Amino acid sequence: MSTVSTPKVGFVSLGCPKALVDSERILTQLRMEGYEVVPTYQDADVVVVNTCGFIDSAKAESLEVIGEAIAENGKVIVTGCMGVEEGSIRDVHPSVLAVTGPQQYEQVVTAVHEVVPPRAEHNPLVDLVPPQGVKLTPRHYAYLKISEGCNHSCSFCIIPSMRGKLVSRPVGSVLGEAERLVKAGVKELLVISQDTSAYGVDLKYKTDFWNGQPVKTRMLELCEALSSMGVWVRLHYVYPYPNVDDVIPLMAAGKLLPYLDIPFQHASPKVLKAMKRPAFEDKTLARIKKWRELCPELTIRSTFIVGFPGETEEDFQYLLDWLTEAQLDRVGCFQYSPVDGAPANELGLDPVPDDVKQDRWERFMAHQQAISAERLQLKIGREVDVLIDEVDEQGAVGRSHADAPEIDGNVFIDTRDVKPGDRIRVRITDADEYDLWAEVV
Repeated sequence: MSTVSTPKVGFVSLGCPKALVDSERILTQLRMEGYEVVPTYQDADVVVVNTCGFIDSAKAESLEVIGEAIAENGKVIVTGCMGVEEGSIRDVHPSVLAVTGPQQYEQVVTAVHEVVPPRAEHNPLVDLVPPQGVKLTPRHYAYLKISEGCNHSCSFCIIPSMRGKLVSRPVGSVLGEAERLVKAGVKELLVISQDTSAYGVDLKYKTDFWNGQPVKTRMLELCEALSSMGVWVRLHYVYPYPNVDDVIPLMAAGKLLPYLDIPFQHASPKVLKAMKRPAFEDKTLARIKKWRELCPELTIRSTFIVGFPGETEEDFQYLLDWLTEAQLDRVGCFQYSPVDGAPANELGLDPVPDDVKQDRWERFMAHQQAISAERLQLKIGREVDVLIDEVDEQGAVGRSHADAPEIDGNVFIDTRDVKPGDRIRVRITDADEYDLWAEVV
């Protein structure tokens, strides 16, 4: 069959892992219809940009990339979280061909059809796409999206207005996808959603079937089933509701990676109340202590916001003291950004001046960096399992159970006798604030 007329699509995916999964779905559909995905603007018949619209800097980056795609290619379709603000995109880039919001896979594919029709002679039943779909991550790890949307109304956030209320995927469908990914060589599944702990609440934890076995649509049962697949399973975006206690024994037993990504956002009760955060109260420190007693290996990563409207020096000091107590392993921090449409703008609280925000951010980062560095020092001399991500002239770069891809640290190993996707045992020999160095055991 001639490939002369194969329609070609360029694709840029910005934002979080949830947007990456959206991109993978769109690309899988286009590949099934005979489109070729190309890595350069010049070779593409049309370019799709999957945008992020969470905070102002992300919107600015999205607009910049759209502009670059228009300059380099001319034919651009915009989708993703910023797509809910069609007007603000068209104000800057009136020539974009179509704008759609997040999860609107059909509309994106239809827009591509209108610009570059699919080949008439392509037969999706014969011209195969891999059964696990098209992935944008390296072949040894993959994001597994279990739900869309969120039932919370945190005052700093516009995600519910962009992605809607919580809609959980049936657990049989999630486990089927996980199984296909593992069969295709994936060694680590990263479970993502807007709120992983709430999985299945919208479906009243309905029982579904996987391989003939009944499984409840609920976080614990999902984790138990995933843990039977023989690969690393890592949980992201976990809110500390009481049901999180149930998965800690699975971590202690080595069935799930002992890793929790929990967006705490702050510690001061006054600020948390203004943020309208769910499931956060004074007992959080006690729960972290209890989790660590059950599973001493547990790594906790989190994100925080400094400079939220109304945050006083006293609130900020409370947060620093809380961090000292909590001894979190991995922490990211944002300065509060008043996103258009976020309810926090209407609370009537005094904005924190930019210079104070910057000062608090710097103090926060220095304070936490000392904690993270000290926790990594404790690992020197210990043996851990590492999943190899890449091998170059210097040696191998991998990740331990404590390191999620892209956002956490790396383990640098003095060997080239491995390949990406290998899991090896190493002994930690050195550490800095973020990374570890190791030798093969």
